[in-house]
Amino acid sequence: MKAIILAAGVGKRLWPVTQHHPKCLIKLGGQTLLHRYLTALASVGIRQADIVVGYKQEMIRAAVESDACGVRVNFLVNEEFHRGSISSLWIAKTAFTDNAIVMDADVLFHREILQRLVSSPYENALLMDESVKQTGEECMVVVEGGRVIALTKTMPLRYEYAGEGVGFLKVRQADSPHVVASLRKFVDREAWQMEYEDALIDFFRDVKVGHEKIGGLPWTEIDFPEDVTKAEREVLPRF
Repeated sequence: MKAIILAAGVGKRLWPVTQHHPKCLIKLGGQTLLHRYLTALASVGIRQADIVVGYKQEMIRAAVESDACGVRVNFLVNEEFHRGSISSLWIAKTAFTDNAIVMDADVLFHREILQRLVSSPYENALLMDESVKQTGEECMVVVEGGRVIALTKTMPLRYEYAGEGVGFLKVRQADSPHVVASLRKFVDREAWQMEYEDALIDFFRDVKVGHEKIGGLPWTEIDFPEDVTKAEREVLPRF
C-alpha cells in the first residue's frame, strides 16, 4: 500500500500563514503537518508516498530531503495549483500503482485514525466522524444502503446517515480506473475549479465504498486561523 498526498494548493483561507509556506508545513507542537503525515504512514507500514506539489514546492522538497521519516517519496507537480483540488488528483492518476490512501495534506490526526482506515475490511473506504453534524463547510460522507453514495458539502435529498469526512480515501488498485473515469467526466468539461470530492460521484455509484467511524478520536482539518488555535489547544493535548 502507498499514500498519495495532495499538497499543491495555496491555502487562501489561511493566507496569514500560507503566504510564507505551504499549509502542510504549518508547525503544531513543534512538528510540521507533513512530518506528522510521514511518521504516521511509517508507523502503519506504508513506506511509499507520492506527494502532489505546486505552491512553494521547493519548501516541501527541502523538508522531505531533510527527513523523509523512512518513507520513499516521489513528487508529482501540479503547475495549475491555483485550480481546485480535482487538478491535483488528476495529476496523480498515474500514481495508482498499488492500493492507495489518498490524503488531503491539511489534517492533524491521531495515528489510530489512519490505522483504522488501513485495517478496514473494506477494500475501498472513507473515514467518517459520525459525531459531527453539518453546519456549513463540512464535507460529509453520505451513506445509504450500506455504502457511501457521496462525499460532498451539498447533501442529497435522500440518505440514511452522514458524518464529516476526515479527508482520507482508501482505494483498491483494481478499482482505481473508476476513480480516473469519474474525474475524467469533469476534466473533459474543464471544470477545474471543482474539489475532487464532488467529482467522485460516479466512483461511488460504480464501486462499493465502505466507511469507518472515528468519532471520539482527535483530529481537525486546518482551513482557517482559528483551526490552528483549535489544533494546539484542543486536539494536540489529546494525542
